[in-house]
Amino acid sequence: MTAVRRLTEDMINRIAAGEVVERPASVVKELVENAIDAGAKRVEIVTAGGGASLIRVTDDGGGMTHDDLGLAIDRHCTSKLTDDLLDIRTLGFRGEALASIGSVARLSIASRHASEPHGWEIVVEGGLVHPPRPAGLNAGTRVEVSDLFFSTPARLKFLKGERAESSAITDIVKRLAMAHPEVRFSLAGSDRGAIDYPVAHGDEPFVERLGQILSQDFVDNSLAIEATREGVRLSGYAGLPTYNRANGLQQFLFVNGRPVRDKLLMGALRAGYADVMSRDRHPVAALRIDLEPHGVDVNVHPAKSDVRFRDPGLVRGLIVGALRNAIHQAGHRSATTGGGATIAAFRTGAPPSAAAWRPSAPMPAFGNAAAPSWRDWANAPAPAPHFSEAAQPAFAAVSQPSADARANAVAANDPTDRPLGAARAQVHENYIIAQTDHGIVIVDQHAAHERLVYERLKTALARSGVARQILLIPDIIDLPEDDVARLLKRADELAELGLAIESFGPGAVAVRETPALLGELDTRSLLVDLADDLAEWDDTTRLREKLDHVAATMACHGSVRSGRRLRPEEMDALLREMEATPGSGQCNHGRPTYVELKLADIERLFGRR
Repeated sequence: MTAVRRLTEDMINRIAAGEVVERPASVVKELVENAIDAGAKRVEIVTAGGGASLIRVTDDGGGMTHDDLGLAIDRHCTSKLTDDLLDIRTLGFRGEALASIGSVARLSIASRHASEPHGWEIVVEGGLVHPPRPAGLNAGTRVEVSDLFFSTPARLKFLKGERAESSAITDIVKRLAMAHPEVRFSLAGSDRGAIDYPVAHGDEPFVERLGQILSQDFVDNSLAIEATREGVRLSGYAGLPTYNRANGLQQFLFVNGRPVRDKLLMGALRAGYADVMSRDRHPVAALRIDLEPHGVDVNVHPAKSDVRFRDPGLVRGLIVGALRNAIHQAGHRSATTGGGATIAAFRTGAPPSAAAWRPSAPMPAFGNAAAPSWRDWANAPAPAPHFSEAAQPAFAAVSQPSADARANAVAANDPTDRPLGAARAQVHENYIIAQTDHGIVIVDQHAAHERLVYERLKTALARSGVARQILLIPDIIDLPEDDVARLLKRADELAELGLAIESFGPGAVAVRETPALLGELDTRSLLVDLADDLAEWDDTTRLREKLDHVAATMACHGSVRSGRRLRPEEMDALLREMEATPGSGQCNHGRPTYVELKLADIERLFGRR
């Protein structure tokens, strides 16, 4: 048996570097966080070779004295930690970063403190420390890292290409810049285009910084999030459900100013949008959580991207509830980018032929009959289209109206001043064209009605509860004892969702009732999924999702179908109900139910502007 031996200091540093310095982006993160902790108001980052050849970070922070500089490159030396390991109020606290970087790269640190007449520089090469020497520096600190992993060449094989590493550095800088809008960040180098994020001086610096990083489109299509519960404050902005992405790279989460990629928070974000977005789409959001340091443990991993909350259920519930409330308050609002994309398609597409514009069927003239209630006709069998006036040719319908027609329109109180305007026509037996005071709105009638029916179903479920079906013979499900304990602990909540369970001896539960909405059910699979949810989130999300999915399917089959011709009053009734229904801006799958085109954009298409 090999004898136990003590590792050398160099070997200890290299092992630590393997955890702290994963790739060049890890180095940038540690150095920029040090600059922010030093009180910097300007941070400049320069890279080359994707950060493997060069990383230089310069700041105007407080700087270090001669003695501090000598200690800074030793392991476990830090100015950011008190005796209370849970009272962490800075981005760094371990005192491992500089020592780890110096053990696997050529590291140079030049710094000047206000109390000293000149700066000092110290150099570390693969763990070998050179004594400090005088250096010319006005103020702050300059850290230069070159030849990353030169002392551990095997690590270089695990790096991705220069472009990928540069992209990872950009992402790190974006996240830190977003968390600290009071600091100016610049990023440049031979491997990238220059990026500059000036200090946000406006009334809402966080919003201004979001516009710099995520574009003004996000600001225009986002919802303000603000909620507080038991000392935990949630703030930030979340995109409309129809403003989404194909991946989760545009999700920015911060805990006490620290960018994190926490599994709990990412799951809560997805749960907040679960009812209004397809599973293959991802929301865009920038959310900040602020709480007392003792309420969160940031000492989970050396990378400090994972955190552990003292009360994870509280944090998750706060996020999910705040997001759902904001989406509910948004009502029928939909992303404005849909109209821009439509205009772009008109501009870049080939001009339609004359035949394409020729009307193939007469357009209906609009009568002035009183509109019935939307609920009266929405679920009824589709009647044959009936209009109070004879049909007119298409171009006659849009010709100059007579004086009598204009008088009738005024008398009918045409609702063009409403958000979704007044219905003017139905095209391709699925799309409603409405006129507003500022443009036109195109509505997908099936998608819109599907959402309305779904919201009614959810309201009915909330009002009268979930109908249950009693099993003639209870299902006995064998499960691990820990899973059984979790399920029985939440039995009352499960019963509210229509699932009645009870203990059936050690390691088993008896299922006596199931939700009627789910029909025939594989109860074992459902219970296994529920137990997994409870183990991970301490929440019965899976059953709620299944019920929501069934309700959405029922809504899809129960909504007005594409191809049904609607009377003018029916179309107007649909628009009014959409305006009054939260979430009607998108269907159950997250697609927009309408697109708005501004009059100014339409006029540009015809050269009027």
